[in-house]
Amino acid sequence: MDLLNTLVDKGLRRELPTREEALAVLATSDDELLDVVAAAGKVRRQWFGRRVKLNYLVNLKSGLCPEDCSYCSQRLGSKAEILKYTWLKPEEASQAAAAGVAGGAKRVCLVASGRGPTDRDVDRVGKTIEAIKEQNEGVEVCACLGLLSDGQAERLKDAGADAYNHNLNTSEATYGTITKTHTYADRVDTVQKAHAAGLSACSGLIAGMGESDEDLVDVVYALRELDSDSVPVNFLIPFEGTPLAKEWNLTPQRALRILAMVRFVCPDVEVRIAGGREVHLRTLQPLALHVANSIFLGDYLTSEGQAGQSDLDMIADAGFEVEGAGTTTLPAHRSDVAAAATGGCGSKGSGASLCGSSATADEAGCGSACGGCSGHAGHEAPVPAQAEAGEVRSGLVAVRRRGAGTDLAPNA
Repeated sequence: MDLLNTLVDKGLRRELPTREEALAVLATSDDELLDVVAAAGKVRRQWFGRRVKLNYLVNLKSGLCPEDCSYCSQRLGSKAEILKYTWLKPEEASQAAAAGVAGGAKRVCLVASGRGPTDRDVDRVGKTIEAIKEQNEGVEVCACLGLLSDGQAERLKDAGADAYNHNLNTSEATYGTITKTHTYADRVDTVQKAHAAGLSACSGLIAGMGESDEDLVDVVYALRELDSDSVPVNFLIPFEGTPLAKEWNLTPQRALRILAMVRFVCPDVEVRIAGGREVHLRTLQPLALHVANSIFLGDYLTSEGQAGQSDLDMIADAGFEVEGAGTTTLPAHRSDVAAAATGGCGSKGSGASLCGSSATADEAGCGSACGGCSGHAGHEAPVPAQAEAGEVRSGLVAVRRRGAGTDLAPNA
């Protein structure tokens, strides 16, 4: 297939595909699916071999967010019956993080609901980062606290944070239909603040919210322009009690094509299969490892993922290996965060840089959290062949009742 040969060649050279080529990936047929996965796999192996990076979420503060992100179970007005609690103490968060690290997680993602942190919140998170790093030598810590004010990214960096997550989620053109309490430009500004402070930028998307192929391509191109080092790809879980409860738009094949398109546009970044993989990829999850090089281990923010041991078994059975703490995730040309600010994601030295976004403002929203709060998958519920569009399938989502904020052991 000429398209796939072209995309592989460009991916191996870190060259940006055309928009038409990216759209063509999303338009391929199910008969071509294995060819698409195999082509994306060649690019993935070039830059990441057969390594899979494990990440672990700790929800520091759950629920009661003042933002109105339609996909989020923690949003203003949400009727989703999720856990609600205020800030975990540093020792509680450290204990939760240790469970993930013991399961093989290399990065801990600290998430808090809300529009953005106060300066006191930043101090609190700084103490939590210190506690986690004292207990777990060499662990990476990514903070996800919503929109950042001036100077807060620098303070998080000084406190020991390695990365900051804030997802763009969808295209600029459709963002206003998903969220009205902050803007797309606010989100871009926070990612830029993180970059400027020397933090590794983690920013991704949520697929399945009713967006078009053009919207998906737009947001992935914007992420390349922002030079995100890691791109979490979330698949919406329509939480009952949220405005998007009836949005069942994804199939396993569609989810794989979206992941492949992201890999071709951002060939040498950490592409992470994030929220919703268990529900939407289902038995095709191992195929997705041929495209993505990173997953979350165990549970998500407000819902349960499949058992941590099942994640590890899946990785081993598919012929992949868990990335060790002593291994640098990104290729050499991207691993220096300071140097990485000079080119677009996947474009270092290729002459294809797309940097220079001029969007400004202040960042936002609990839905930004390392995979969002969009209702991640539950492994305990029976999974039917496919939900019909517009049909509420609350049985597919297991609300998290263990781990952080509870007295029960976490899933890791």
